[in-house]
Amino acid sequence: MGDKKKPKSSTTKFEKASAGRGRGTYLLRLYVAGASPQSMKAITNLKRICEEYIPRRYDLEVINIYQQPVLLEGEQVIATPTLIKKLPLPLRKFIGDLANTDKILLGLDLRKKDKE
Repeated sequence: MGDKKKPKSSTTKFEKASAGRGRGTYLLRLYVAGASPQSMKAITNLKRICEEYIPRRYDLEVINIYQQPVLLEGEQVIATPTLIKKLPLPLRKFIGDLANTDKILLGLDLRKKDKE
């Protein structure tokens, strides 16, 4: 009789990341509405940004709201696609297709705001 491993819950992933799994590790959740063009564009843009700016330092969870609608209320997601940066703190939310790389980098604290 083989041991069946339970799938890791979102809470387990959060606890693991917050326990210092790696310094500067980003825990990201992207809420999408199925495989719509807007959702697919957001996924592609976010993966590109992560691989370019924080390779091997991120844990990305893509959540389809049609398959897991109960998660929307807990995260207070009101539109899709929505990206939530859980870690490192502070928590941040981004809505849209994530095409504005500079804005996303600034929000993820990967680029400093230009002084005026």
